[in-house]
Amino acid sequence: MSPHLPSLKPKEVVRILLNIGFVFHRQKGSHGIYIKDSLMVVVPQHNRDMKKGTLNNIIKGTNLTVEEFLSFR
Repeated sequence: MSPHLPSLKPKEVVRILLNIGFVFHRQKGSHGIYIKDSLMVVVPQHNRDMKKGTLNNIIKGTNLTVEEFLSFR
């Protein structure tokens, strides 16, 4: 896990995903599902900072590095 992951709220992560080209696919409970081509990421929809492991898994699901992902902020 990358030690330089910032604290991000789910809304910020969703904004980055939309900037990258992901689109909202559906909602399942409190989780939004976003897709792009054959990639799919699940973002928990709550109002607190995302856990580092969850954020790291979302970034891995985009096939980008942490730096590339954060450059879309």
